[in-house]
Amino acid sequence: MSKTVRTRFAPSPTGFMHVGNLRTALYEYLVAKSLGGTFVLRIEDTDQERKVEGAVDIIYNTMKRAGLIHDEGPDIGGEYGPYVQSERKDMYLPYAKQLIEMDKAYYCFCTKERLDMLRENSDEPGGGYDRHCRSLSQEEVQQKLSDGVPYVIRQKMPLEGSTTFDDAVYGSITVENSELQDQILIKADGYPTYNFANVIDDHTMNITHVVRGSEYLSSTPKYNLLYEAFGWEIPTYIHLPLIMGKNDDGSVSKLSKRHGATSFEDLVKAGFLPEAIINYIALLGWAPKDNREMFTLQELVESFSIDGISKSPAVFDYDKLEWFNGEYIKAMTPEQFASVAEPYFKKALGDKKLDCLKLASILQQRTTRLTDIPEKIAFFAEQPDYTKELFINKKSKTTLENSPSLLKAGIDALEALTEWNHDSIHDCLIELAAKLEVKNGTAMWPVRIAASGMTVTPGGAVEILDILGREESLRRLHEGLKKFD
Repeated sequence: MSKTVRTRFAPSPTGFMHVGNLRTALYEYLVAKSLGGTFVLRIEDTDQERKVEGAVDIIYNTMKRAGLIHDEGPDIGGEYGPYVQSERKDMYLPYAKQLIEMDKAYYCFCTKERLDMLRENSDEPGGGYDRHCRSLSQEEVQQKLSDGVPYVIRQKMPLEGSTTFDDAVYGSITVENSELQDQILIKADGYPTYNFANVIDDHTMNITHVVRGSEYLSSTPKYNLLYEAFGWEIPTYIHLPLIMGKNDDGSVSKLSKRHGATSFEDLVKAGFLPEAIINYIALLGWAPKDNREMFTLQELVESFSIDGISKSPAVFDYDKLEWFNGEYIKAMTPEQFASVAEPYFKKALGDKKLDCLKLASILQQRTTRLTDIPEKIAFFAEQPDYTKELFINKKSKTTLENSPSLLKAGIDALEALTEWNHDSIHDCLIELAAKLEVKNGTAMWPVRIAASGMTVTPGGAVEILDILGREESLRRLHEGLKKFD
């Protein structure tokens, strides 16, 4: 009987969720769900110094808003708990001591000063450790332990040969063992390192597929040597390509804040819908077989396959994300759009009460970012100061000479209306144009300018007058006429 697929998203509570972390979470979710498996959330808080207050709540909120609902986790439990590493603290040291007994790890008593000196004099990235304590005799080790000398526990790497592992994306990779440092497994404070806790937790939680960024490729032999030392089954590795950002000069580099918003939270604040963000991020490193672009989360589950993941770095394109966002906005019902746009209406309008559905109807097809809404509708709350030159429009054939009479005729016709709604205003201005023997645009342009004080508006004269209402519309039109006095 084949094993149930189990993936885990294991973020550290160190702040907002970066796009790269969110993509990892999404792919973990898609791997599990596309293969009928279980998606686990685990909080990796072994690095107590970097822990940020409130960051766990950000993880929960981001996952919820993104629709990535976990099957097991700290908040809902499960048979492999606890799901917070600090709550599992006592289980790691016995495993590390077991490795010492098997001659696969050793106590290291080197002081911070000695390690700092080695780092300063080392050519290796991160500063190579010289394995000083690896050759201590049993008696020396026992004496130092009895004397209470602080220690860490290090993994004893093979000094010769090579380690080969298979990755579902990058294929077979071989690393020379001489390149592997004797990494720390248990720190001086008794907490496990990220790498060690990962292996122990993944094994004890029955994780079958490990999804992570390609920057962890070089660490994988260290993980596998631990699995092999314990005689445990090695999980399927799925390493994801880097996410790059576009630089001003056209080059690309690893995505960072200088490229723009890089966390889920910041992207939402920048006016992007969670569904659009998830859809776009899914395509950063994965290509569907039919080349389509628009997916709901459920459709992603149905279409996803591991062999569609690319080795090549993906470039985060904010313009493309904005296009996605616009498509999602257009696909909403007017009611849905009015609901998500309402906070932005309030930002622009304050306490002014206008019909949200009518506002939504003029904005929906013209909005690609929700944050653009306040600027577009600010004139409804307060008309900007404008000059009479705005009435000049070549296309509508309006000039400073004919605009006053056109506007006066518009005011007279609108004041005579018994009902004030979209259709009655529309018919009134169309009839006026016919009566004056001018094009519709010629009759409407002066009315639109006087009502809005802007040449570019969402919606035309009819929609603006309808939303403003009779009293405010006529007040603005009369004020516009005064500009010609």
